[in-house]
Amino acid sequence: MLPKSTMSRKLILPGLFLLASAGAALARDAASPKHDLPASPNGDLVVGLCDGKTTATVSGVKAGQAVTPDQARAVSNELMDQWKRKNPTSHWDDEERIAQAGNGPLPAPATASSPSLAPVASEGAHGQSQTYGSFTKRDEEIWQASTDAFIEQGNKTFHDATALGGTIAVSCDMCHPNAANTHPETYPKYQVQLGRVALLRDMINWCIENPVRGKPLADDDPKLRAMEAYILAQRKGTPLAYGRH
Repeated sequence: MLPKSTMSRKLILPGLFLLASAGAALARDAASPKHDLPASPNGDLVVGLCDGKTTATVSGVKAGQAVTPDQARAVSNELMDQWKRKNPTSHWDDEERIAQAGNGPLPAPATASSPSLAPVASEGAHGQSQTYGSFTKRDEEIWQASTDAFIEQGNKTFHDATALGGTIAVSCDMCHPNAANTHPETYPKYQVQLGRVALLRDMINWCIENPVRGKPLADDDPKLRAMEAYILAQRKGTPLAYGRH
């Protein structure tokens, strides 16, 4: 953990993209760059978007104090409204509508007691032929149920500040409803916020460490992997375009 004297007293919220710092120690040879936001005259908490310019103050909340969910939502909305006024030709709202309309609520994860996982009659000596052997319809149902459950885990974490390990009630969905404007299909790509080429999980961790005020997750942490899966699932069918901004 960094000495208190080197820890930022300012909160940075996600803005144009879902952001995160490198989760693995190998990927964090140097400290990730952080924005130097202006201080509040009365010492209240200053928050800002990832552009490093758009800021807002949470009245009555001092450094080290947690905001309420309502305060977190209000300051997120204020920041996004400011950014949209500065960028009237942006397509942020279009991206959000696409994310919301194209996926809808995630199905409830299947369990071992789910009818879809109940024992089924043998489909014959040979199932569908694949590189690594053959599998049956029941195999497919089990794999799909496991995948859906994993993505649902990511969905819940993405929307839950406590599950993210945050201390100020900020969650990822406050600026990225349904993972809108995260564009996972464009990774890996160079991110100016990190000063290097980043993977999606790097950006998720940057967000956890800075806006959410939590600790970055290890690359093999189930929560990090599930969030990465959830974000990717929201862009199903979108062509890969690594390096695109």
